[in-house]
Amino acid sequence: MATPIPQGSTLGMLGGGQLGRMFADAAHALGYRVHVYCPEDNCPAAQAADEHTNAPYDDLDAVSRFAESVAVVTYEFENVPAATAAACAAHAPVRPGENVLRVAQDRIREKTTLREHGIPVGPFAPVKSEIDLHQAMQAIGLPGVLKTSGGGYDGKGQRILRSIADATYAWEDLGRVPCVYEAMIDFEQEVSIVAARSVDGGVQCFGPIANTHRNHILDVSVVPSGAPEKVEEQAVAIATQVMNGLDVVGVLCVEFFQTRDGRMLVNELAPRPHNSGHLTIEAFNASQFEQQVRTICGLPVAPLERKSPAAMANLLGDLWPAEGGDPDWSAIDGEHMHLHLYGKAAARPGRKMGHLTALARTPHEAIRDAVEARTRLAPRNPLSPD
Repeated sequence: MATPIPQGSTLGMLGGGQLGRMFADAAHALGYRVHVYCPEDNCPAAQAADEHTNAPYDDLDAVSRFAESVAVVTYEFENVPAATAAACAAHAPVRPGENVLRVAQDRIREKTTLREHGIPVGPFAPVKSEIDLHQAMQAIGLPGVLKTSGGGYDGKGQRILRSIADATYAWEDLGRVPCVYEAMIDFEQEVSIVAARSVDGGVQCFGPIANTHRNHILDVSVVPSGAPEKVEEQAVAIATQVMNGLDVVGVLCVEFFQTRDGRMLVNELAPRPHNSGHLTIEAFNASQFEQQVRTICGLPVAPLERKSPAAMANLLGDLWPAEGGDPDWSAIDGEHMHLHLYGKAAARPGRKMGHLTALARTPHEAIRDAVEARTRLAPRNPLSPD
């Protein structure tokens, strides 16, 4: 077993958003320092970090100096450039490793790798030309979803195809880049498992967590998911298989479609903590961020125990008043309500500014409390899109 990284060491974080900020909080609680690499002044993670390197990700000299200054490197977004990850790996362990990043950065590679490992996924086909797209639509059927193979999140980089006539527009609109065509899954609900795997192979899973989206952005997450026990066990087993098959060291989120006939199909992977896992901060004895710190530092994963049903509601910039200032936070009250703000300088419609977690006796009560509290924040004159 590898020697754990001692307390007092500095941990490196690539990325400056809210995931990096909450990682820094968890690292400090466990006695570590944090050095954030982010090409932005006053980013949320830097506000909570001990050190901040403000330089582009393609400045490999700066990346190397950053990696030399830390004991281990992790990240809060999966589109870390390959050259950046390699420059870090020359000086410090990168966890999860470069192969996990490589798989998660490309949807064709991701789906193919999962299928090769015997992980259940929906029907899909690689698309590298409009001819490929027509062949995929004929083989898989309609409706379907065309997604760019690289990049894209929160619904970006994808188009729904309902007829053959949609093919040319979708292909052109997505820029004629490599894509994957996927069958439209008739699902009962979308769920996620946030899993943590240690250097010695120990795995612990949060969830399943049930998720609902609005305008392709995660809106509300709740645990327990309400799925039958056997279906939840299936999801945990698949997530564990993914962690072991990819030899993940760190935290990774597996997003699923729960089909109406009780199967769990993997939709995509995120090799980092996940928005749906924010409720773990209050709902479990250890959060996804504590597990991230523990696993990348060579410590054992913490055995998990859920303390309460919980629901998390995202707080988007739409809640901020157009005339300036903040929402009326006094509208949120009660010991069971927990507000988290990310320290972002400017609110914009659709931008994740914070989240609200409610603990309750039942999942339904938690959803009700979180959504009702968020509704009370809504301004009379909200921000409008530019």
